Amino acid sequence: MVQYSQARLDASFSALSDVTRRGVLEQLGRSDASITELADKFHMTLTGMKKHVGVLEHAGFVTTEKIGRVRRCRLGRRRLEEEAAWIENYRQVWAARFDALDQVVENLKLREKTDD
Repeated sequence: MVQYSQARLDASFSALSDVTRRGVLEQLGRSDASITELADKFHMTLTGMKKHVGVLEHAGFVTTEKIGRVRRCRLGRRRLEEEAAWIENYRQVWAARFDALDQVVENLKLREKTDD
């Protein structure tokens, strides 16, 4: 079985679990923005947005750079290959379980028809 960095997965899924943070990633996918611009867009305080950006930055999804008095945000270079592989592993496990369940149901239907 493939080994995954638990801390990295925890940081990633924690960062992606919040609707605002997913919105920030979507917004930064369109263009870089300052924390002030993001706070305005999401109708929140600067402190609140800084916390969201900090979580995204910790997960590697966002990078920030201070230019003068403004902190600019952009998408980080971190991609989701490890997370996608983790999800795919569990998708395969569940798909196999559902396939086995489908087979049980089919066998029961066949048995029911022959008993009639």
